[in-house]
Amino acid sequence: MTKEYYMQIARSSPQDAHKALADEYLNYVYTIVYNKLRSTAVREDIEECVSDVFADVFSVLEEKSKLGGDLKGFIGTVAKRRAIDYYRRAKNKIDTVSIEDERIGNLRNKIDVEKEIIDGELCKIIYDQVKTLGEPDSSIIIYKYYYNKSSSEIGDILSMKPSAVRMRCSRALKRLKEKLADIVRE
Repeated sequence: MTKEYYMQIARSSPQDAHKALADEYLNYVYTIVYNKLRSTAVREDIEECVSDVFADVFSVLEEKSKLGGDLKGFIGTVAKRRAIDYYRRAKNKIDTVSIEDERIGNLRNKIDVEKEIIDGELCKIIYDQVKTLGEPDSSIIIYKYYYNKSSSEIGDILSMKPSAVRMRCSRALKRLKEKLADIVRE
């Protein structure tokens, strides 16, 4: 979209011009902002930044400055700069402490590394044993306990009746319990 085309639409209806510009460039702006902020911001912050980008663009376009040609480069620049501003603000919110600081002794690590490793190993063992149950039992267990799906939803996915899903799930859990008990005994 060119500035001239935007201005032509804006003369008849500013709201239509804003909608056309947003429809044209929303995915483009969202991609730029998301790539800059994905490691530091939550989804709401990303969406707020996208809104701010369009507010900035609309205000510049309403001033009718000597901005000519295709708007994509201008909008991309505004999006990058606004995302960098949000990134800096998010980084400044993170409390950092020097290792030489006296307060370092008061900090506690919220992560118990040994527990995390053990939990990860247990999850891997359980997942491996679920896979040995065969189809459709392994899929039923994964959908039910990993994806939190109901019996009717699983039935729709696997083309089974909900009652059959419940029965197979019950039997698969008994077999899984026996397999895990064998592993513990070893």
